[in-house]
Amino acid sequence: MKPFIALFLVFATLSSCSNAQKTNEHDAEAGGKSNSYKAWQKEAEKEIRLNPKYGNAIKTEGQKKADEELIKSYETQEGSRRKGSERLTKIGFEYLYKGDLRTAMYRFNQAWLLDSTDVNVYSGFASIYFSFQDYEKSMSLLDEGLAIDSNASGLLTDKATNYIAMSKTNHSKSDMERGLSLLKASYDIDPGNQATLYKLSVFYFELKNCDLAVRYYNECMKLGGSPIVQGYRDALKSTCGI
Repeated sequence: MKPFIALFLVFATLSSCSNAQKTNEHDAEAGGKSNSYKAWQKEAEKEIRLNPKYGNAIKTEGQKKADEELIKSYETQEGSRRKGSERLTKIGFEYLYKGDLRTAMYRFNQAWLLDSTDVNVYSGFASIYFSFQDYEKSMSLLDEGLAIDSNASGLLTDKATNYIAMSKTNHSKSDMERGLSLLKASYDIDPGNQATLYKLSVFYFELKNCDLAVRYYNECMKLGGSPIVQGYRDALKSTCGI
């Protein structure tokens, strides 16, 4: 497997609670409608649920009542608003894996409604825009989460992923360096973040630095290696002899 293919398998994903699958913006279907970004943006002008934080729209009395009922329901089910937010964020990512960006955004918005300080919600929002390759929008949402918790390792790794993905299209060395710097910062905060370890390994693999690629791969594997795809294992074995 060529290095750039292995890199695509990793950096076509955005990690937080777990990696968010990147969907094809022309072919993917969600709820029976096209996921093309232009179509999404056009619909989002009228459908507030397709915008992060409901687009900060002024809601009707009926919508406010529905929100109150949702909050009460999840607070009762999960024990607290934060736990309810975490549950809905998890569900949102599950829909994202399936390519259903519409329902994913609905759930991320509901999670935000329950607890706007849950930084993983912002990773969910950012994942939607990463899927559409709108990296600037994705990073602006991650920055909102980082303003709440600057030490959120997952968000730093997400932001690094955006920079590295950008560097693949604009061939920017500075974007690549920013991405690496953020991955290192994330690692310093949480050396047990498997997504960070995996991406550090792939980053150095592409640079043909087998020592560091294998080091971070082994660290990730010791923790379970859950994000690592078989294609990368094969590439690392073929090139670096693990």
